[in-house]
Amino acid sequence: MKYVDEFRDGELARALANAIAKAADPARTYRLMEFCGGHTHAISRYGLLDLLPPNVRMIHGPGCPVCVLPIGRIDSAIALATQHDVILCTYADTMRVPASGGLSLFKAKAQGADIRMVYSCDDALRIAQENPSREVVFFAIGFETTTPPTAAIILQAARLNLTNFSVFCNHVLTPAAMVHIMESEQDPAAVAIDGFVGPAHVSTVIGSAPYEAFVARYQRPVVIAGFEPLDVIQSILMLVLQINEGRAEVENEFTRAVTREGNRKAQAMCGQVFEMRESFDWRGLGEVPYSALKIRPEFAQFDAELRYQIAYLQVPDHKACECAAILRGHKRPTDCKVFGTVCTPDHPIGACMVSSEGACAAHYTYGRFRVV
Repeated sequence: MKYVDEFRDGELARALANAIAKAADPARTYRLMEFCGGHTHAISRYGLLDLLPPNVRMIHGPGCPVCVLPIGRIDSAIALATQHDVILCTYADTMRVPASGGLSLFKAKAQGADIRMVYSCDDALRIAQENPSREVVFFAIGFETTTPPTAAIILQAARLNLTNFSVFCNHVLTPAAMVHIMESEQDPAAVAIDGFVGPAHVSTVIGSAPYEAFVARYQRPVVIAGFEPLDVIQSILMLVLQINEGRAEVENEFTRAVTREGNRKAQAMCGQVFEMRESFDWRGLGEVPYSALKIRPEFAQFDAELRYQIAYLQVPDHKACECAAILRGHKRPTDCKVFGTVCTPDHPIGACMVSSEGACAAHYTYGRFRVV
């Protein structure tokens, strides 16, 4: 398949791995964070860790939107469906995320709540049009990649003058989370990061420019990379070379889709509909200032938080779950006592075991039988 097979070439992967082994200074360790769960998935699926020298360590970041969604937000979504009798529409990944009281959206649906999985937010809008006597809420999650479609349906709902449609907005922002990770380096449990593999899909929207201030402030290189194995391993080589040369720059490996400016039309649409939240609670990171979006007052009629007076309540994770430490890069999935025993993809205790982009799910699926 064009644009896929050529980025999965085993000979090229081995050549890049040899280049990394040759470039990596044996006297030092390279601690590189792949921010996005898509990269974590690719690294595990294609066995890229096996190709790297021992002193090049990959650290999983918090870039899985399902994993960073706190329990309190899932609880609020369940309450919308069970207490307000709305049709709640959401992406499939959120359905199995454990919530309070042993519940999940899936279990709430099994108990009678009208919760529907949708392939896109357009489906939620269509359901609202088909059910004018019912209130329909779209449970919106995700980073900058999924934010423009949510903005588009709110604008579309306004044009259609839909009165039975609203959005429970939980969109979060990548650069703010990266800043939070660097600001947390003083934490005794934190792992120092030497460089970041930046997310490709997010960067197709925001461009590479927003990382420039981050790199200038923290002097850590960022290489934006695609999600095929050659993309990832090429970005690792680019980071190793930058570190060796004492450089800290934003480099773009994914030039076939990412530009410095990004998608201006999508940015303008998001700017029209959303504004910054002063703070947002991330699973694993806690309260992170200016790291998420809310719906602007001009579109308040489509804001489910206002319409249903949703009050957020912070809920701690399961005591045995190490998702929080894994999302901060402090621990690996195999450091968790319940990984692969009590907590599996069929019976997830924590969010990192739910989504295919979650670090625990990726390790369980592709690498649980070896020490990592």
